[in-house]
Amino acid sequence: MKKRILVIDIGGSNVKVMISRAQRRKFKSGPEMTPRELVTELKLLLQDWTFDAISMGFPAPVRNGCIMCEPKHLGPGWARFNFEKSLGKPVRIINDAAMQALGSYRGRRMLFLGLGTGLGSTLIWESNVLPLELGDLPYGSDHIIEDYLGKSGLNQLGEKRWKGEVLHAVGLLKKSLIADYVVLGGGSAKKLDELPEGVEVGHNRNAFRGGVRLWQTDQRTRRPKWKIL
Repeated sequence: MKKRILVIDIGGSNVKVMISRAQRRKFKSGPEMTPRELVTELKLLLQDWTFDAISMGFPAPVRNGCIMCEPKHLGPGWARFNFEKSLGKPVRIINDAAMQALGSYRGRRMLFLGLGTGLGSTLIWESNVLPLELGDLPYGSDHIIEDYLGKSGLNQLGEKRWKGEVLHAVGLLKKSLIADYVVLGGGSAKKLDELPEGVEVGHNRNAFRGGVRLWQTDQRTRRPKWKIL
């Protein structure tokens, strides 16, 4: 039987949970939220949903399904937390931008940039998914690129100047990573109404498709279809 996947998309401002593209719920996260608080909220929220496995998008570097370090915009305790034990289901964890990127991918070489609380980034080609940490790139005078393209940049620069910075940075990154196209996701992407050729706005609900794809297997080898690098 086909697995029914619960997708959890953890952001710096909200946690979104989806059992289908149409069925979704959310609650606030923020800089004080710990993994135990997340699990408590999830158990209350999901009592009437049934599912077989969980895909979790997390806003920090993830390698081999393990959270590598504490996130910038959440509370402490995430790196060593056992989600499978706490939630009682098989769990696959991936960087949150990588999960939305995986759901947005439609072939060739794609760069995904998530314009949210911070700046998420992922490069995908063929069956390879490479989560990036472009948000920490030096940018401007004594800043990193996330300071300009993230929510703090939007608030400080104002929408008009922020849009200009986004378009400038996207052009540089697209060229540097030899991407055929760029998909912009995250809560701030919808503010961009005029985009150059090869750049498009994705949909936050693509995170659900990405979470489902995370459990896909190759029909011949029975191994995971997507290689998370």
